Amino acid sequence: MEKEKIQNLISQMTLEEKAGMCSGADFWHLKGIERLGIPSVMVTDGPHGLRKQAQGADHLGINESEKAICFPAGCATASSFDRDLIRRQGELLGQECQAMDVSTILGPAMNIKRSPLCGRNFEYYSEDPFVSTEMAAALIEGIQSKNVGTSAKHFVANNQEKRRMTNSSDMDERTLREIYLASFEGAVKKAKPWTVMSSYNRVNGEFVGDSKEYLTEILREEWGFDGYVVSDWGAVNDRVSSLAAGLDLEMPPGDFENDRLIVKAVREGKLDESVVDQACERVLDVIFRYTENRDTEAVFDYEKDHEAAAEIEAECMVLLKNENEILPLTSDQKIAFIGKYAKTPRYQGGGSSHINSWKVESALEAAKEIPELANVTFAEGYQDEKDEVIEELQNEAVKAAAKADVTVLFLGLPDNFESEGYDRKHMNLPDCQNELVQKVLEVQKHVVVVLHNGSAVVMPWKDQVEGILEAYLGGEAVGKAVAEVLAGRKNPSGRLAETFPLRLEDTPCYLTYGKGFDNAVYQEGVFVGYRYYTSRKMETAFPFGYGLSYTTFAYSDLQLDKKEMSDKEHVEVSVKVKNIGKRAGKTVVQLYVAAPEAEVVRPVRELRGFEKVSLEAGEEKTVTFTLDERAFSYWNTQIHDWYAEEGSYQVMIGENADQMCLSGEILVHPTKEIPKVYSLNTCLGELMRDPKAQAVMAPFMQEMAQNDAATDMAEANANDQSGVVNQEMMAAMMEGMPLRQLLSFVPGIKREMLEQMVNALNQL
Repeated sequence: MEKEKIQNLISQMTLEEKAGMCSGADFWHLKGIERLGIPSVMVTDGPHGLRKQAQGADHLGINESEKAICFPAGCATASSFDRDLIRRQGELLGQECQAMDVSTILGPAMNIKRSPLCGRNFEYYSEDPFVSTEMAAALIEGIQSKNVGTSAKHFVANNQEKRRMTNSSDMDERTLREIYLASFEGAVKKAKPWTVMSSYNRVNGEFVGDSKEYLTEILREEWGFDGYVVSDWGAVNDRVSSLAAGLDLEMPPGDFENDRLIVKAVREGKLDESVVDQACERVLDVIFRYTENRDTEAVFDYEKDHEAAAEIEAECMVLLKNENEILPLTSDQKIAFIGKYAKTPRYQGGGSSHINSWKVESALEAAKEIPELANVTFAEGYQDEKDEVIEELQNEAVKAAAKADVTVLFLGLPDNFESEGYDRKHMNLPDCQNELVQKVLEVQKHVVVVLHNGSAVVMPWKDQVEGILEAYLGGEAVGKAVAEVLAGRKNPSGRLAETFPLRLEDTPCYLTYGKGFDNAVYQEGVFVGYRYYTSRKMETAFPFGYGLSYTTFAYSDLQLDKKEMSDKEHVEVSVKVKNIGKRAGKTVVQLYVAAPEAEVVRPVRELRGFEKVSLEAGEEKTVTFTLDERAFSYWNTQIHDWYAEEGSYQVMIGENADQMCLSGEILVHPTKEIPKVYSLNTCLGELMRDPKAQAVMAPFMQEMAQNDAATDMAEANANDQSGVVNQEMMAAMMEGMPLRQLLSFVPGIKREMLEQMVNALNQL
């Protein structure tokens, strides 16, 4: 609807009606006003599937919802590194929303995986903000192409479940910008979600929902967001101040007390009515975006979408190990499927994203339709209600493994290990599962492990098994996708969007994560995930970006279209990638940038581009990237902006964050000025590296050089043959020598002379 028509509707509303539009009608519906022709519309949970509740509404997935397709969770889809694939999933979700008359789906969830322990990591994308924001943008574009809204959540820095309603994420400005805000920034600018969901938590002491800086100055004015901001369910701290800050819609409405507080604040002159009008306009705009483009012919094709869920999951799985080419399996092998999850897979997380799945397809069931898996036997091996060894099940599993040529162990995290609402206590699989692996290895050396989990786990048996396939929480069709990859019908092409550390103690925030009563101190700063491990040259179980294939790829001919650039220009980067194996496959071309050595502490390398490429055996393609200022920049807290410092940057193509295979250089020149304030405590080294400062200092230095005492000292140092003070040592001492120390060490130098020089420098 046109802006003028919406404003006309608002002009006909009473103050009470306008205040009412700033909260929902109930748990899942927005208010309508029948006399003005304003319809009530529905929103639902589910970044990876619809959780449409009819009765007994709740937020944490306790009550049943209508049947829907459960697609792979964010932990899986991010590992595809495939924008087109995620966009397709979004289109399917959007079509389903239209068919079920849902105006907005509450997702994608795009917070950073600061620690593997976060209970909600299964629905978040990555430890890397570039991956997170690119994947989210693709999903948003797909859903909204069907004229259905999305709600990018949870804005911002909701990185733990412990006391998430009141906890304060405390960090410096640079960390917030480079990691946590950046996870949202690209998606908001590129894909323009219809809504953004404000998080429960505080940032540096202030509730995000009360923050004009985050909801208005950054989100709207800086990034150009033009939809409405909705609270997370129950996340409103102070309704009047949050409305003024830019939080337009409160969900759920409770007893509508906050509507009355808005009316009261306007009548008492504490809140300008125009603020209420603006919020109404934003909410109505999104309502009519949906209703005026309602597709009444839309059909929810459950069977078709289930098959699509299987196809998507097959592209997401990560082959972590394939020693002796144990995979793919063949029809002449006797294969034992062992583990509860082979028959009843764990395929989704708990909490508000929990889907009432249309059907669930297991690997054991799917194997019946795949000739390569004709000789499969099954043993349950363990139960997952409690972490305890059931001797009968374990013995049965060991016997089955001993009789097989190859054993496939289906392991993972039970529902009570990871969910919205609480964090994990450790990174371990259940003890009963780890013991089962060891028992099986005693009788069978050809072992493959398939993992069903929402975040990184520790694998004490990693070096003993021959194969590891990370399926993550792959949605309701995960079994079919796993079976097809095991049989070689699908070639695995996923790459890890998070680091798998060797142990919890190695994680960047180990000392602080989960500590503090109501404050989480982000002491690790920008060194999150691979930025930390690579900078410390620390060994990991599997690095960020890692993944194997049933074929092999080679990279060559890295080209940059220029050798130097200003921060207002861009550089085109190209690289050739060839499939040198014997079967078709896909790889993820990863581009990293390393900054020059400087005073500013920066990670050793950062991901700045990626592309998923499909290649037939023997085929070669050229992949291109465009890098602008942002690829070379860090957030400078003096200018409160992105800044690419002067220097030579390495542009690298990597197999993963640890393994670089090609490298090129480009010299970057900044055009932005960093303001400098000089004083008598400014060091000589800093001044001598600044060309402008050198020009100002030249006449002063010349005057000093003419000083007889200074000349005598310089000659004495030059003639010193003892090695006590040589030129190299002199230069090193001067590097950190403040100007004021010249008064002590150079006879004849006057304070007035130095103060004149400082004044001249500050005029630059």
